[in-house]
Amino acid sequence: MSGMKVPVIHRVGALDLVVEPWTWPFAEARRAEISAHFADKRRETPAIWNGRVLLGRNPEFSGGRFSASYFETDFASFLAWRDWGFPDPSVFNGFGMGALRCTDGAFVLGEMGPHTANAGRIYFPSGTPDLDDIRDGRVDIPGSVTRELEEETGLAAGEYESDPHWYCVYTGPAVAMIRMLRVNMSGEAVRERIEADLAAQRQPELSAIHLVRGTRDFTPAMPRFVTVFLEAQFAT
Repeated sequence: MSGMKVPVIHRVGALDLVVEPWTWPFAEARRAEISAHFADKRRETPAIWNGRVLLGRNPEFSGGRFSASYFETDFASFLAWRDWGFPDPSVFNGFGMGALRCTDGAFVLGEMGPHTANAGRIYFPSGTPDLDDIRDGRVDIPGSVTRELEEETGLAAGEYESDPHWYCVYTGPAVAMIRMLRVNMSGEAVRERIEADLAAQRQPELSAIHLVRGTRDFTPAMPRFVTVFLEAQFAT
C-alpha cells in the first residue's frame, strides 16, 4: 500500500478481517520504553487500562472487499506506537465507526471525555477492536460499531437503519471503516436524546455531542479521516 496518496476512501461491500497469532517485533524490542510510557500516561489519565486490543497488517482493497490480518497486542504497545508517530509502518489501527445521519442531514459526532486516551478529540462513536469483537476467528466490525454506539450514546440497534456498504478511509497508520447509520429524527432531537443518556451514565466516554451540517462545522479536534469522509458526503 506504500506510495499511495493519503487519505484515500475505498467503498466496499465486504470486510474480511482474519485474526491470526503474530508476535509484534516493535512491542517486544521496546517493551521497557513502552512500560515507562504507559506509566507516564496513567499518571495523566488514571482511568486508562492496559487491556488487549487488535491491530491490523497487510491491508488489501480489491473486488469490493477489504481484507487484512489482525493480531492481538496490549493497549500500552498500541498507545506508544501511536504517541511516537507510528514507528512501525507495517501495522495499522483498523476500527469501525458509525456515522449517524439525521433526517435534516446533520451528522452526529461525540467529543471524548477527559478521562479517556483521546480526550478532547471529536469523531463518530468507535473503538479500537478488542477480544470481544472476535467472531469465528474474524474481527466483527459491524458488531463492534453496534456495541460502541450503544455504549457511548445509548442508541440501540433497532433505532437506526444501517447502509450495507462501508467507506474505508485509509491514512496509512489507520483504516477507519465507516458505515452510514440513518436515524429518523432531527439532529437536535438526537443530540437531546444522547445528552440525556450521557447525564444518566456514571462515567460517560463522551463529554459533548457535536452536530456537523457542513464543512464550516469542522474543528481541529476532528481527525483527518473523519473530515475527509464528511467532505465527500457533503460534496455528493
